[in-house]
Amino acid sequence: MRQKHVAFFPTWAVLTAALAGCAVGPDFPTPPAPAVTRYTAEALPAATAEAPTLGGVAQRWAEGAEIPLRWWTCFGSPELNTLVDAAVQANPDLEAAEAALRGAQENVLAQQGAYFPSVDAHLMPSRQRIAAPLASPASSGATYYTLHTGQLSIGYAPDVFGANRRQVESLQAQAEAQRFQREAVYLTLTTNIVVAAIQESSLRAQIAATHTLIEAAARQLDLVRRQQVLGQLGAADVSAQEAVLAQARASLPPLELQLAQQRDLLSVLAGRSPAAGIRQRFELAALSLPQDLPVSLPSRLVEQRPDIRAAQAQWHAASAQIGVAKAARLPSFTLTATLGGAAETLGQMLKTGAGFWSAGADIAQPLFRGGALAHRERAAQAAYEQAAAQYRSTVLSAFQEVADTLHAIDADARRVQAVAAAENAASRSLRIAQRQWQVGAVGYPAVLMAQQAHAQSVIALVQAQAARFTDTAALYQALGGDWQQRDSLSANP
Repeated sequence: MRQKHVAFFPTWAVLTAALAGCAVGPDFPTPPAPAVTRYTAEALPAATAEAPTLGGVAQRWAEGAEIPLRWWTCFGSPELNTLVDAAVQANPDLEAAEAALRGAQENVLAQQGAYFPSVDAHLMPSRQRIAAPLASPASSGATYYTLHTGQLSIGYAPDVFGANRRQVESLQAQAEAQRFQREAVYLTLTTNIVVAAIQESSLRAQIAATHTLIEAAARQLDLVRRQQVLGQLGAADVSAQEAVLAQARASLPPLELQLAQQRDLLSVLAGRSPAAGIRQRFELAALSLPQDLPVSLPSRLVEQRPDIRAAQAQWHAASAQIGVAKAARLPSFTLTATLGGAAETLGQMLKTGAGFWSAGADIAQPLFRGGALAHRERAAQAAYEQAAAQYRSTVLSAFQEVADTLHAIDADARRVQAVAAAENAASRSLRIAQRQWQVGAVGYPAVLMAQQAHAQSVIALVQAQAARFTDTAALYQALGGDWQQRDSLSANP
């Protein structure tokens, strides 16, 4: 029995090798690089306008430059760096994405198990009673007997037309897509923290400016009331200044609410409850504006944007599913073998004559499934075309995001320049109006108008400065972040 069984496996191996063939279905081609060489219809200037605030920084475009590792460090805030590092370690969304990636990778390994034979061991003890008129199979001739059966079952389905190879290929592509989705979560997390920190610093600056305006309006009200006592101004002038002070005070609670909400957001992004809070505090004056901004070529962008790479991987997975559907319409092959023994006692199972074995093969060709297999293949083809269109849409959206951000950064610098000039002019106008009013050259309404104009210009300047920081962070996000730099660092520690 042993000799016959051993001789069967070389035959099986030869048969399996002979049946092995090419995987049916299309091989996924790498999408060609886009033909465009820039993002905007018109060439942008080599540098942005120089603003009199933020150190007079003019940001320059560094075409083809790599995105720096830990790009948020370019803002020069140690507290921001610390918060981002803490969030990467504790954010639950990132933890969920990493768990999903591990699950996808395990699914690949599970599917690869179909490349190998399945081997199962069985032990089947049973107590039986034979009918009295029949001859007992037991050696003692007893009507009651115990039978022990041990069996080793081997099964193997050669992947003749590549159904399993295509399924593994599809799962590998899905795991790649999950990997890039994890990177997209990482990029979104880090960008959201940077933007939230910038918003907090902007709100703090606006609150500080509002407090200054409230104090100035309160001092002005005291002065107006003294003028009323001296008979130089009437009750209408006092009421008007009281309205200015009330408006300034009314603008403070909404800003304080937004600041509290930004603090809550930063706590949650860091993986903490709002009650736990964070110790970091962000001030606009403590942030540095990066001067050299990387601008990747469009051909490079499709390689470094996680969402584009994820869409490409999903397209690849859909391509492999066409092969799976095609293979389902072709013959399938199954090889089986069993080896075992049966006896009244376990010790007798190893004796000569107690063993048995079998070997067999099965070839199955689908003949009629009500058109189901053909429709599944057409559905797989449609899913492939859908994934291809989604990939192209993702690429176009990515190019638009980069173009929009480049336009925004260029416009931000010009806006800061204009708003800073307006704030200087409003400040001078207020000082002039106050001096003229004190010497009686103008009426008090002129001072009120100057106060309001100056208050609006101060808040607008803070908002413009914050927008410049925010859009700079958005550019790093639009270009795909630093995941390739981290990959290269982990591959070459």
